[in-house]
Amino acid sequence: MENLQSKLILSNGVKMPWLGLGVFKVEEGPELVQAVKAAIKNGYRLIDTAAIYGNEAGVGQGIQESIRETGLKREDLFITSKVWNDGLNYEDTIKAFRVSLEKLGLDYLDLYLIHWPGVEQYKEAWKALEDLYKQGLIRAIGVSNFQVHHLEDLAKISEIKPMLNQVEHHPKLTQQDLRKYAKENGIQLQAWSPLMQGQLLDHSLLEEIAEKHGKAVAQVIIRWNLQSGIATIPKSTKEHRIVANGDVFDFQLSAEGMEAIDALNENLRVGPDPDTFNF
Repeated sequence: MENLQSKLILSNGVKMPWLGLGVFKVEEGPELVQAVKAAIKNGYRLIDTAAIYGNEAGVGQGIQESIRETGLKREDLFITSKVWNDGLNYEDTIKAFRVSLEKLGLDYLDLYLIHWPGVEQYKEAWKALEDLYKQGLIRAIGVSNFQVHHLEDLAKISEIKPMLNQVEHHPKLTQQDLRKYAKENGIQLQAWSPLMQGQLLDHSLLEEIAEKHGKAVAQVIIRWNLQSGIATIPKSTKEHRIVANGDVFDFQLSAEGMEAIDALNENLRVGPDPDTFNF
């Protein structure tokens, strides 16, 4: 991990940037477009959105304008979206994918995820993702917010196992069992809400570690995620924060620092519990 273009390798051989921009709760409009453009201009190559965010068109506009203005090619970028749980049967998943593709203005997605497991709704949807993957419309397929038991159930009926699981992950929710399962089964974890929606930015231990490295607390948390082997998509719309969130490749946390941050775990979520969040 040397810079924002540094990539990990998913189980199917596809290379994906370790760090990207998330756009959860960023509404359509100029602020969104400029955030995407600012990220790409400053070296980001991964942009993560979802159907339920209602902002795929703006993300697509930011991508197209960035390609024109920077000289980058589509294949230089890694674009993720997700299918929502209002239609997780086979046909609705196919339709949702095509709607997302149209809104984004793209010919293919680099990664497509089932956003939440719900109550076994994901099994038909996964078959749809497998077929879209086989058709070459998606370079990698995965899930989001899946617990170990969801992944075990999916393994029983799937032909292709998920290449990635995007979950809430931060120092107060370290998901050790899930991390262990993912590592043993070749599933890459990716953290959403890595900064716990800003609730950790004044934590005394994290401030102490940050001061030691001459970094901000947010940078320490992002670095902790990366050194834990977890890809990360912090959200921001401000260019200076987008730049700062990406400035995490010039320092390394010690083993003691990593253990101290791990020890902050309280199994505390800021998002819904996947086992009780139904639709």
